[in-house]
Amino acid sequence: MIEISDPIKTERLSLRPFTAEDERDMLEFESKPEVARYLFNEPRDPEDNTQELAVRQKQTRIDKEGDTLMLAVDLDGKAIGYVLLNWLSEQNKQGEFGYVLHPGYHGKGYAGEAAVEMLRLGFENLGLHRVIGRCDPRNESSAKLMERLGMRKEAHFIESEIFKGEWGGELHYAMLAREWRDSRWAS
Repeated sequence: MIEISDPIKTERLSLRPFTAEDERDMLEFESKPEVARYLFNEPRDPEDNTQELAVRQKQTRIDKEGDTLMLAVDLDGKAIGYVLLNWLSEQNKQGEFGYVLHPGYHGKGYAGEAAVEMLRLGFENLGLHRVIGRCDPRNESSAKLMERLGMRKEAHFIESEIFKGEWGGELHYAMLAREWRDSRWAS
């Protein structure tokens, strides 16, 4: 089980549960078409943003298979994105992680700094054997980040689903617990 009430501190960031005070910051990045481009949702309007924030505020723990932990990526008191960890299979010790960052903060290493902590939670706290990450093949920066984290590209699904009205693909990356233990980030 994982429950986050106190922020996880990194060198420059704080990963913490979403609060009602994050509504404005969240809308600032969630309303951008370039943020929603590779996500299943469309750019959020204020009403949709409020509803999604209410969901995220409850995603502070992982107790069982299917649970998702969703944390705000906080830089100096401003929510600039989020990271998540989903427990896919208890029996097979599988999880999935993800990250979304405000485009104004791209290229500064924040996504990688936050993503490492989600891998740490998955491997070191939840005891997962394997963590996957997925992205649209056109999202080159996300694919490059997973490679920098030491994840292995396992699959490239071509035109595997209708995504926002057109055929879309998906890249699958993965890391095993032993690979995490051998990485520079393991505790």
